[in-house]
Amino acid sequence: FRVLGLQQVAVGGTDKSALSALWVDTFGLVKKGSFRSEKENVDEDILQCGKGPFAVEVDIMQPIDASKAPKVHVPSLNHIGLWVDDLPKCVEELTRKGVRFTPGGIRKGAAGFNVAFIHPKGNEATPLSGEGVLIELVQAPGNIVKA
Repeated sequence: FRVLGLQQVAVGGTDKSALSALWVDTFGLVKKGSFRSEKENVDEDILQCGKGPFAVEVDIMQPIDASKAPKVHVPSLNHIGLWVDDLPKCVEELTRKGVRFTPGGIRKGAAGFNVAFIHPKGNEATPLSGEGVLIELVQAPGNIVKA
Protein backbone atom coordinates (compact mmCIF):
# COMPACT_ATOMS: atom_id res chain seq x y z
CA PHE A 1 0.00 0.00 0.00
CA ARG A 2 1.01 3.64 -0.38
CA VAL A 3 0.08 6.83 1.48
CA LEU A 4 -0.94 9.27 -1.26
CA GLY A 5 -1.49 12.53 0.61
CA LEU A 6 -3.29 14.39 3.36
CA GLN A 7 -7.03 13.78 3.14
CA GLN A 8 -8.31 15.66 6.20
CA VAL A 9 -7.68 17.50 9.41
CA ALA A 10 -10.34 17.32 12.13
CA VAL A 11 -10.58 20.04 14.76
CA GLY A 12 -12.90 19.78 17.74
CA GLY A 13 -14.37 22.28 20.15
CA THR A 14 -17.28 22.56 22.54
CA ASP A 15 -19.09 24.96 20.17
CA LYS A 16 -18.95 24.35 16.43
CA SER A 17 -20.12 27.91 15.70
CA ALA A 18 -16.88 29.32 17.15
CA LEU A 19 -14.88 27.01 14.89
CA SER A 20 -17.04 28.05 11.92
CA ALA A 21 -16.36 31.72 12.66
CA LEU A 22 -12.66 31.05 12.10
CA TRP A 23 -12.60 28.39 9.39
CA VAL A 24 -15.59 29.55 7.28
CA ASP A 25 -16.16 33.23 8.05
CA THR A 26 -12.49 34.25 8.43
CA PHE A 27 -10.48 31.75 6.33
CA GLY A 28 -13.17 31.39 3.64
CA LEU A 29 -13.41 27.60 3.56
CA VAL A 30 -16.58 26.25 1.97
CA LYS A 31 -18.97 23.92 3.78
CA LYS A 32 -19.58 20.88 1.59
CA GLY A 33 -21.52 18.68 4.00
CA SER A 34 -22.34 17.72 7.55
CA PHE A 35 -22.38 14.55 9.62
CA ARG A 36 -24.07 13.67 12.89
CA SER A 37 -23.73 10.41 14.81
CA GLU A 38 -25.10 9.67 18.28
CA LYS A 39 -22.94 6.53 18.39
CA GLU A 40 -19.76 8.51 17.69
CA ASN A 41 -20.97 11.48 19.80
CA VAL A 42 -20.20 13.93 17.01
CA ASP A 43 -21.88 16.78 15.17
CA GLU A 44 -19.57 18.02 12.43
CA ASP A 45 -19.41 20.29 9.43
CA ILE A 46 -17.26 19.11 6.54
CA LEU A 47 -15.32 21.95 4.92
CA GLN A 48 -13.04 22.05 1.89
CA CYS A 49 -9.65 23.75 1.60
CA GLY A 50 -8.24 23.93 -1.92
CA LYS A 51 -9.45 22.48 -5.21
CA GLY A 52 -9.08 19.39 -7.31
CA PRO A 53 -8.18 15.87 -6.31
CA PHE A 54 -5.85 16.97 -3.52
CA ALA A 55 -8.21 19.41 -1.81
CA VAL A 56 -8.04 18.83 1.94
CA GLU A 57 -11.16 18.21 4.01
CA VAL A 58 -11.31 20.19 7.27
CA ASP A 59 -13.84 18.78 9.73
CA ILE A 60 -15.01 21.09 12.51
CA MET A 61 -16.60 19.03 15.26
CA GLN A 62 -18.45 19.37 18.52
CA PRO A 63 -19.65 16.62 20.84
CA ILE A 64 -23.38 15.95 21.00
CA ASP A 65 -22.89 15.43 24.75
CA ALA A 66 -19.58 16.76 26.14
CA SER A 67 -19.83 14.45 29.16
CA LYS A 68 -19.83 11.29 27.00
CA ALA A 69 -17.12 9.48 25.05
CA PRO A 70 -15.70 9.72 22.56
CA LYS A 71 -14.78 13.28 23.42
CA VAL A 72 -14.29 14.69 19.92
CA HIS A 73 -13.21 18.03 21.35
CA VAL A 74 -10.36 16.67 23.52
CA PRO A 75 -7.68 17.17 22.26
CA SER A 76 -8.65 20.01 19.93
CA LEU A 77 -6.73 18.46 17.05
CA ASN A 78 -8.91 15.37 16.90
CA HIS A 79 -7.34 13.48 14.01
CA ILE A 80 -5.65 13.63 10.63
CA GLY A 81 -6.73 11.60 7.62
CA LEU A 82 -4.39 10.07 5.06
CA TRP A 83 -5.39 8.88 1.60
CA VAL A 84 -4.23 5.30 0.96
CA ASP A 85 -4.43 3.38 -2.29
CA ASP A 86 -5.56 0.00 -0.89
CA LEU A 87 -7.21 0.23 2.54
CA PRO A 88 -7.75 -3.51 3.18
CA LYS A 89 -4.13 -4.28 2.25
CA CYS A 90 -2.95 -1.34 4.39
CA VAL A 91 -4.89 -2.49 7.46
CA GLU A 92 -3.71 -6.08 7.00
CA GLU A 93 -0.05 -5.07 6.67
CA LEU A 94 -0.09 -2.58 9.54
CA THR A 95 -1.85 -5.10 11.79
CA ARG A 96 0.92 -7.62 11.05
CA LYS A 97 3.46 -4.95 12.00
CA GLY A 98 1.83 -4.40 15.41
CA VAL A 99 -0.19 -1.25 14.74
CA ARG A 100 -3.18 -0.82 17.05
CA PHE A 101 -6.50 0.06 15.41
CA THR A 102 -9.63 1.40 17.08
CA PRO A 103 -12.64 -0.94 17.34
CA GLY A 104 -14.99 -1.04 14.37
CA GLY A 105 -12.67 -2.16 11.57
CA ILE A 106 -13.07 -0.80 8.06
CA ARG A 107 -16.30 1.15 7.70
CA LYS A 108 -17.88 4.02 5.76
CA GLY A 109 -16.68 7.41 7.03
CA ALA A 110 -18.46 10.75 7.24
CA ALA A 111 -17.39 11.76 3.71
CA GLY A 112 -18.59 8.46 2.23
CA PHE A 113 -15.20 6.75 1.80
CA ASN A 114 -14.18 3.55 3.57
CA VAL A 115 -11.97 4.29 6.57
CA ALA A 116 -10.11 2.68 9.46
CA PHE A 117 -8.52 4.43 12.44
CA ILE A 118 -5.09 3.92 13.98
CA HIS A 119 -5.46 4.20 17.76
CA PRO A 120 -3.72 7.16 19.45
CA LYS A 121 -2.22 4.84 22.08
CA GLY A 122 -0.51 1.48 21.75
CA ASN A 123 -0.84 -1.42 24.15
CA GLU A 124 1.15 -4.54 24.99
CA ALA A 125 -0.33 -6.61 22.16
CA THR A 126 -0.16 -3.83 19.54
CA PRO A 127 2.51 -1.31 20.59
CA LEU A 128 2.56 0.89 17.48
CA SER A 129 0.08 3.79 17.50
CA GLY A 130 -0.46 7.41 16.55
CA GLU A 131 1.46 8.46 19.69
CA GLY A 132 -1.34 10.70 20.91
CA VAL A 133 -2.94 11.45 17.53
CA LEU A 134 -5.85 9.51 16.03
CA ILE A 135 -4.97 8.71 12.40
CA GLU A 136 -7.73 7.99 9.89
CA LEU A 137 -6.73 5.89 6.89
CA VAL A 138 -9.06 6.71 4.00
CA GLN A 139 -9.54 4.62 0.85
CA ALA A 140 -8.69 6.97 -2.01
CA PRO A 141 -11.01 7.09 -5.02
CA GLY A 142 -9.58 6.31 -8.45
CA ASN A 143 -8.77 9.90 -9.40
CA ILE A 144 -6.58 10.29 -6.29
CA VAL A 145 -4.84 6.93 -6.81
CA LYS A 146 -4.04 7.89 -10.43
CA ALA A 147 -2.96 11.49 -9.70
